[in-house]
Amino acid sequence: MKRNNLVVTTLLTVSLLLMMTMQSCNSSDRGKTENKAAAVVAVPPTPVFVLQKGMLASRLDIPGELIAFQKVDLYAKVSSFVKKMYVDVGSQVKQGQLLATMEAPEIGSQLAGSQSKLESFNALYQASKATYNRLLETSKTPGTISPNELELALAKQNSDLAQLNAAKAAAREITDTRNYLEIRAPFSGVISARNVSAGAYVGPAGKGSDMPIFSLQQQSKLRLVASIPATYTSFLNNKSKVNFTVNSLAGEKFTATIARLSGALDNRLRSESIEMDVDNSSKKLLPGMIAEISIPLPAQDSSFVVPKTAVVNSTQKIFVIRKLNGKAEWVEIKKGRDADGKTEVYGGGLKTGDTLVTSGSEEIREGTVIK
Repeated sequence: MKRNNLVVTTLLTVSLLLMMTMQSCNSSDRGKTENKAAAVVAVPPTPVFVLQKGMLASRLDIPGELIAFQKVDLYAKVSSFVKKMYVDVGSQVKQGQLLATMEAPEIGSQLAGSQSKLESFNALYQASKATYNRLLETSKTPGTISPNELELALAKQNSDLAQLNAAKAAAREITDTRNYLEIRAPFSGVISARNVSAGAYVGPAGKGSDMPIFSLQQQSKLRLVASIPATYTSFLNNKSKVNFTVNSLAGEKFTATIARLSGALDNRLRSESIEMDVDNSSKKLLPGMIAEISIPLPAQDSSFVVPKTAVVNSTQKIFVIRKLNGKAEWVEIKKGRDADGKTEVYGGGLKTGDTLVTSGSEEIREGTVIK
């Protein structure tokens, strides 16, 4: 009986050992398989592309400001009081239209005095002129008029003529000053501000001169002003077309033409100021609006164009990774413009047909085998 129990125990022990051995073998095989799979995943193939030249056309999006094509503040030139105002804020006016009249009684008195002086000097001149003419006729008879007397008469005539001309100039000056009592529009536009009312004192000096009587703006034509970074100035010229939008008119695009380039860079911003003419006959746009300008920048010559991801910006340099003899090579380059996920690159001895890594990274060290 004891012998039979010993045999059974031995058989059970052997069976357990066999089962443990098989499980160990299966685990070992499974581990080797997983390690191989991990190795395959850890070394993926590196995407590459063949370098080619191309034309990269891009655009520049910058903010700009709409301003009136012409704007002027109208002041009083002579000290006076506002007599009557014919327009108000928002009034559409034409060139030469009367906007306001002033009154200054002392100017009327000065004009009357100048007219009296003018008539007096004119009478003196006519008398001296008649005297000289009579003496000249008489002197034709020998021995009647001495040459000296005739010269004195001529000098008196010329002196009276000079005084008459001075009186005429003084009268014109006062007349011109009186004309300044009328404020007229220098160009067609809209009255954007009115700062005085009838009866107010205005003049070239004192408290009445601190504010303009009117502010006039031309709005049928506007200027779109913007500053272009120095990098992009070579792509612009007069007559270039640009598109722009404003926030208050969402979904509506407007077109303008570059009309003026400043030709110099701002000392602080290092940018060039440009102006575009905008037709605003519809009066939808207003001076002071901020515009988002889109300026096309066409390519001027062909250059190497690569995906933006191929360029690596490291702390040491800017480079792309070239596949040379199956291994990675860092090639230092200079960047150009960016557009639509692509970048212009220059230098580094790049040649058409070179194989570059599509997604560059500092983790791909020089000499790394590229599969």
